[in-house]
Amino acid sequence: MSNLPEIKYCPGTLAPGYDTYSRTCLNRVFNGKKVNHILLYDSPASNPETDELFEENQRRMSISGVQEKFSVLLEKNRLRLINEGERGTYILKPIPNAGRKSDQMPANEHLTMQIARQVYGIETAENALIFFKNGQPAYITKRFDVTKEGEKLAQDDFASLAGRTPQTHGEHYKYLGNYLDLFKIMEQYVPAYKLEAPKLLKLLMFNYLFSNGDAHFKNFSLLETPMGDYRLSPAYDLLNSRIHIKDNDFALDDGLLPKNLAQGKIRHQFSVLAEQSGISEKTFEGIAQSMISGSAAVEKLTLASFLDETTQRNYLQSYQARLKQLMKD
Repeated sequence: MSNLPEIKYCPGTLAPGYDTYSRTCLNRVFNGKKVNHILLYDSPASNPETDELFEENQRRMSISGVQEKFSVLLEKNRLRLINEGERGTYILKPIPNAGRKSDQMPANEHLTMQIARQVYGIETAENALIFFKNGQPAYITKRFDVTKEGEKLAQDDFASLAGRTPQTHGEHYKYLGNYLDLFKIMEQYVPAYKLEAPKLLKLLMFNYLFSNGDAHFKNFSLLETPMGDYRLSPAYDLLNSRIHIKDNDFALDDGLLPKNLAQGKIRHQFSVLAEQSGISEKTFEGIAQSMISGSAAVEKLTLASFLDETTQRNYLQSYQARLKQLMKD
């Protein structure tokens, strides 16, 4: 067990003074059950016995993406991989096999998701960091498309709403177009568009600020409400991708806006995006203001995170550089 990191901050909320999950984290992420921050398994590809379990589990996952994901459920107060015919309520993402500093990826996603929620009030999928028996970290997130009663809510990502598949639009289908397209799709499907559009704008500004260059069409979804209509789903898959791959500022090929509108400084481009999406100038200014404040809280959470010291520094430097850009009128 010696490889396990010493824990001084809650691996869920990053609150100081905890050597395991805080009560707040247990309530939010694990339905109030006393779950241990150490899983009963070794990490994938490290133990032949459990590897078989992971491989089987992988075949049952329908969620696509480059990173390996496993489907997990909570039984009493223990997390385990799902069996045939079961519906997982959590997604477990171990260290991936690709990208620079891949061992920092779980902590990166966890930190970025916590900042989104705690500093900027963005609704996110509930999440925490968790450790395999051999000390390796993994990111765990609670599925928001499954109710407490185990019912499945409809969730549609923007690629499927736009009718894009690899068959119709080629392998690169998730990255086509620009972010104004997302608002157009949302306007079609969301009755409360006026309420939901500013949330999407805020999320896009957040992605820019935290160098999430992989925010493609599948990383935004609509979620069915109890009334049977649709709203923007909680945010997921937020991380500083720049730490792991050399990517562009924006995931989509055409960037933030259609080419003919994409002029001037980034803040101006965001204001054009707001205007084009029917978001009032006053609302936009409020969002922009909230995005450029909060640096003390961002720093505090970053230093409390499970990133190693070098990566903490890189993370803060890239945030500060983007903040400067966003503050230019």
